[in-house]
This record gives sequence, C-alpha cells and structure tokens, in this order.
Amino acid sequence: MEKPFAITLDPGSSLANRTGSWRTFRPVYVDRLPPCNGACPAGENIQGWLFHAESGDYEQAWRALTENNPLPAIMGRVCYHPCEGACNRQHVDAAVGINSVERFLGDEAIKCGWGFARSTRSTGKRVLIVGAGPAGLSAAYQLQRMGHQAVIYEAAPLAGGMMRFGIPKYRLPRNVLDAEIARIVELGVEMHLRTKVTNVLDAMKDGFDAVFLGVGAHIAKRAYIPAGDASKVLDAVSVLHEMEGPGSAELAPMLGRKVVVYGGGNTAIDVARTAKRLGAEEAIIVYRRTREKMPAHDFEVEDALQEGISIKWLSTIKEAGESDILVEKMALDENGFPQPTGEFEKIEADSVVLALGQDSDLSLLGKVPGLTTDKGLVQVDAGMMTGHPGIFAGGDMANNERTVTVAVGHGKKAARAIDAWLRGESYAPAPKNELATYERMNPWYYSDAPKTVRPVLDIIRRQSTFEEVLGGLDEGNALFEARRCMSCGNCFECDNCYGVCPDNAVIKLGPGKRFQFNYDYCKGCGVCVAECPCGAIRMEAEEI
Repeated sequence: MEKPFAITLDPGSSLANRTGSWRTFRPVYVDRLPPCNGACPAGENIQGWLFHAESGDYEQAWRALTENNPLPAIMGRVCYHPCEGACNRQHVDAAVGINSVERFLGDEAIKCGWGFARSTRSTGKRVLIVGAGPAGLSAAYQLQRMGHQAVIYEAAPLAGGMMRFGIPKYRLPRNVLDAEIARIVELGVEMHLRTKVTNVLDAMKDGFDAVFLGVGAHIAKRAYIPAGDASKVLDAVSVLHEMEGPGSAELAPMLGRKVVVYGGGNTAIDVARTAKRLGAEEAIIVYRRTREKMPAHDFEVEDALQEGISIKWLSTIKEAGESDILVEKMALDENGFPQPTGEFEKIEADSVVLALGQDSDLSLLGKVPGLTTDKGLVQVDAGMMTGHPGIFAGGDMANNERTVTVAVGHGKKAARAIDAWLRGESYAPAPKNELATYERMNPWYYSDAPKTVRPVLDIIRRQSTFEEVLGGLDEGNALFEARRCMSCGNCFECDNCYGVCPDNAVIKLGPGKRFQFNYDYCKGCGVCVAECPCGAIRMEAEEI
C-alpha cells in the first residue's frame, strides 16, 4: 500500500528530505578562549591541562601545564590565582580550584620524579640570563628547550630570587623551591651562583648572543622617619633575607616583643606574620589608607588577622623612639585621599620594619645605547626587548605588577622573542580567540558541585612555627576539583548537539575528533546552539 509522503520516513530519520536550502543561518563549531586561560599572566592553557587531570592522567596534565610554566608546585602555593577570579563556574556555585589542582600536579611530579626531556638539537647560540628568580628561570627553561644554551648569572649564594628571599617558608617550603629549580638545571641550564653582573655590555662580550635581564626588585624603599639613636628601624627586604640560608634559625633578626610594620602590601603582611613566628607578642601593621585601598591581597589580610596581627588603618608613623612610635591618625578628604588630622597616638614598639615597596638595582645597565628607564622600570617592547638590540628584560624590573606569575609569563614571552631574534625574525604571538563568556553558555546542564576547601594548619602552630600553612589536595579531591571545569567555549563531546538535532545533521567523527555539520540537511534552527552546554557553537548568517 502506498503511504503518504509524510509517513514514509523511518522513525528518527529525515535524511530523505534535504532541508539545507531552507537555511538563512548556519551553526558553526568554534573554539573560544576560556576566561581562566585569558586571565593567566603566565599564559597557561589551563583548560587543556585540566582536561588531562580530570581524566586521571596526571603526568600528561603536568606536561601540558609545564609547556608554559615550569614551576607548578611553586605557583600552586604563591600565585594569587586571577584565573579563578575569571572562572565562569563562580556564577554557578564557586570557581574551579585551579590553583589547588596545579599544586597537586606539581607535588605529584616531585613525588614521582617526573623530569623534562632535553632538547635533541643545538643552535650553537648562548644566551646570558641575569638573575635566577622566576623570570630568569622561566626564560632559561624555554630557551634550553628551544636548543639554545641558557647561562644564568646569579649574585646570591642560592637560586630563586624573591621566591627564596622574599616569600616566607610558611608559604613556600624550600624543598619544593629547590626541587623545581633543580629540574630546570637538569635540562642543561648553566647556573653560576655568587656571580654578580656589574656591566651588562661587558658581560655580553663573554661569548653571548643575547641577554635577558631578570634581576628582580631587592632594594627596599625608604621613608624619612625621625628616629632616636636607640630606635631600631629595619627594612622588610633585609628581615626576610636574613631568614634564608644555612643557619638562618640562629641568625634570625631580633625584632623584639612588640613589632610595628609600616606598609600595606603583601610584603608587609609577610613580615608581620614572620615576626609573630619569631616570638613577637604583638605585631601591628600601620597603613595610611583604608582596607579597601590596601594593595595586599584580601586572603593574605584575612590570614594575618586570623593569626592575631593587628592593623591600624588610616595611620602614619611620624616618629620612632627608643621603645615606642608616634602615630598620626588620618582622615579621608572629599576625594578619598588620606589627610593628616593632628591627632597623635603613641604605640609601644621594640622595632619598626619598613615595607614600602622595592626597587631594582639598575646599576648594571651603565649607559647602554638605546636602553631607557622610566620611574625605575626598564622600558621594553611587546617582545620584552629593550631599546638596545639583543638585550631583553622582564619580571620586577620591567613591570609594577610584581608577582611570581607575571614574572614567569615575562620569561616565557622573552624566550620566544629571543629565539625569533636569534633567527633574524620578529616574534608575533598567535591571535587569541574570542572570549567564552558566561552568557554564551547553558549552565543548567552542570550540576552543583561545591568547591573543595584546602586544609589549613591549626592557628596555634601557625603562630609559633614556619610549617606550611595551606595544605594541598589528595588525589580524590584533586580529581573531583578538576572535573568541576565546564570546558567553557570548547567542545568536550557531550553529544548534546548530536542528540537534539531534528534533522540528523550532526556527524560524530569519533572519540577526540568532535563533530561536524552536514549542511545538506541542517535547516539552521539553532537548537544545537541553545543546547550546547559550553557555548562551542554559534550561528552565522548565510551568504545569499
């Protein structure tokens, strides 16, 4: 019996009816930039390595991570994780604990002894790197992998820069720092400690084809405070520096029972918490503005308050005496700037520690032709090269945003630019895809999954020891946390588009190969876009 056309098709199939000609818009698969990737100063492919982590392939995740950042165990402890601040998951429940998973992978690599593969080629080029801080180590790592010989000159007796001499042990255990530095050296990087460069042009004459400057910011800024002969005024950089090296426990600075720290940055927080651990009964931070204007990260401030650190907002030190300081109260004017009030208060203090920022030692630059500085910072172009050909700079000496993460990103970018320059080319970074915003996603497909909270050392031990405060995740927690990633802007083969297409116009290409559209049958209804959880499909107008 002949059936009407409308009922002759097999159930679930419309492939006898080519509807593609009806279309005015077509769906297109896209790869958008995940906001976590976009916010990472080190340029990590966060979503990429989280994919491997959530699959349980931790070594592959670590290797994908270290393509851009060779210090994951360090970064998992000291990075202020702007990636989590940009994470779309925070609009569902809470941001993915990216930093926690990064630390887990870094620690797993140390535990399992994973190492970097040495480059099998050699360009014959030698690059001098001045400074073994995060920027210098990052640049050396990348250059060595490219086949260039990286040679580090470090003035200090130990490598690490401000990671070692500016970040206390309770935040960054030195066995972790040493392990990740050693792994970079094992790539074939030459490390020369106690080797100070006094003139960069003279140093370049020693057979180097290019140089990267990453000397950091180790010179403490000072402020004029009238002080008596017996008053003890120190700087934060020196205090933290004295806590490092062999015999540091015996040589720890004697700060006294009552310690006042002058400043409002992360270094001020670190010094105050260090003073508490050295036995100070009272550690007080004096800061001339409000908490909202404090440059220290909020979570650092909270940790300090939990440990019994006091903070006097809107206050400034006017005078330091033998056993006390004179503090003037400030008030905000109509523009929100602090102004003196003429009200004074005396505070007991055995010592005053100035934490007012740091400067870089630029004396090694001498009079390098074309190289310019501005307000203590070396001026560089988009490829981190100074005005003098072959001299590059990064990290604290080239940027006011002084963090380990930024420095690592500078080192990587400089290495790529140096590689191009050595080949007679110009470095041009690949264009970035459009951002995968939350509005482009369909979050109802993601179930609630509360963020895993890292364990914290009990408050008594935090106040009296230099044990690490913030703990790490175990494998189960790390796996759970990695799986909270929503794969923003990039297909993870959930099959939604394949299942909901009314025209059977979506073709599965196999595991890991994603999908493609059969435009002969797609009529452009847009159901696939409406049902794609991660926002990896968009509608484009047809050319008519």
